[in-house]
Amino acid sequence: MAKKLYLKTYGCQMNVYDSARMSDVLATCGYINTTNPKEADLIVLNTCHIREKASEKMYSELGRLNKIKIARRENGKQMLLAIGGCVGQAEGKEILRRAPYVDLVMGPQNYHRLPSLIHEAQSHSLVDIEFPKKSKFDYLPEETIKTNGENNISVFLTIQEGCDRFCTFCVVPYTRGSEYSRPVVDIDSEARRLVDKGAREITLLGQNVNSYHGQSNVNGGKEFTLADLIYQLADIEGLDRIRYTTSHPRDLTADLIGAHRNISILMPFLHLPVQTGSDRILKAMNRRHTVGYYQRQIQSLRKARPDIAISSDFIVGYPGETDTDFEQTLKLVKNIGFAQSFSFKYSRRPGTPAAEAKESVPEAVKDIRLKVLQKALNKYQTKYNSSTVGLTLPVMFERSSRRNINQLVGKTPYAQWINANLPNTYLGQTVDITVTKANNSRLEGESTEYRNLTRSNIMSTTSR
Repeated sequence: MAKKLYLKTYGCQMNVYDSARMSDVLATCGYINTTNPKEADLIVLNTCHIREKASEKMYSELGRLNKIKIARRENGKQMLLAIGGCVGQAEGKEILRRAPYVDLVMGPQNYHRLPSLIHEAQSHSLVDIEFPKKSKFDYLPEETIKTNGENNISVFLTIQEGCDRFCTFCVVPYTRGSEYSRPVVDIDSEARRLVDKGAREITLLGQNVNSYHGQSNVNGGKEFTLADLIYQLADIEGLDRIRYTTSHPRDLTADLIGAHRNISILMPFLHLPVQTGSDRILKAMNRRHTVGYYQRQIQSLRKARPDIAISSDFIVGYPGETDTDFEQTLKLVKNIGFAQSFSFKYSRRPGTPAAEAKESVPEAVKDIRLKVLQKALNKYQTKYNSSTVGLTLPVMFERSSRRNINQLVGKTPYAQWINANLPNTYLGQTVDITVTKANNSRLEGESTEYRNLTRSNIMSTTSR
């Protein structure tokens, strides 16, 4: 009888990819996925440690899951409870202290060892957060994605992990380790397998993806940049779209900007976190770029690809941030006109340099600044989306609408979600859609081709 796995993912797209690979590993041990934790033999929480609330959500979830674990034990059934991801790496034994009913804690570099860890956890709780000498990618089985239906059209592919930038607010260098780039041949092989199984769009992932420097098998093992890698992947037959995230402004090189100009299937969208519009705070954050440098990078991108849409991240309330610093952030938002953005209050993460800062911004001030910033960001996002009304854009449809069974949901080249009335036969296809409505978060549109086809079928039926 197959064992059942309930796997819940928190946080970034990298965690989504990691969760899928954990499922692949556990499938080799006879586990099948379930969406019901009450019937699970193994529960894995793949956690995020970027912000304090994400960590506390995990502990809250653990309390609920422990009740299920107790109920199963009373019915003579065993359930193992495991914590993976960045909270596992950062907090280790502290998790077992706060939640002693947890059976296994592991870091994001160790999930390839899940079969042996689970076997050991059946007799005693354990923590495995040591960084392995060899990459986990050397030990993972081939990925499995659904070969029919949905969720395999747009997929993630991790090409780089870790970060050497050491921004003062960020835990990634401590939870994911130093930068590691996968070899080109491994990435190329995985991408081709994904396309063979139905993927039409691949998003290349990395904590600092544009610092990619993987070894190739050409010219004596020449190191490939991210641009080199994208040029190679663009030749894969059946791959229609390439995206990548997340980038650092200092690693946005001239050849990568040129790739946006030269490669048609590299989508005109870039997530390029700036974090703040204040040079003083950027220096305190150890971001190693200025506002002027960031703006020049955007200008170069727009010169190479005039229609490119820019997304960013912002932190408000970093220690020592003044009203003047915050006003400079609002000024940058106005100057750039971001198509999408994510904004957060500064969250103190133990172990990071910023956590030791003596200056702090009151929570009430953070709340006000975040509200003001989000209002400004939403204004420009709505303005950007509204500018596409009346345009006809190629949309790749990825899934059925959850609200309307007659609609499909897809993405424009600019990473905008759009709904259109189309049958499921259009899943995985790219269709020209005329945008009819727009709001802050979503577009609506219609296909002239499908509307005319439907009318033609009706006329044909009527004439008979």
